[in-house]
Amino acid sequence: MVHYPGLINARGGVMRHLFELTKDQKGATVVEYGLILALIFLAMMGGVVAVGQVTSGMWNNVSSEVRNNT
Repeated sequence: MVHYPGLINARGGVMRHLFELTKDQKGATVVEYGLILALIFLAMMGGVVAVGQVTSGMWNNVSSEVRNNT
């Protein structure tokens, strides 16, 4: 049997500890920051992909023009 001294006490046991965890807002804040960072990352990746496609098209046009004019 594993003993968790801070988890089980004489005045409420596990249920009291779980109830106290539901009141704790620190974990929720970390999750919210994680979601915000994930959305920022996705937006940045979308921007990089869009710029990459435009740039690739531009260089393909330059290459075609150089081939046609030489």
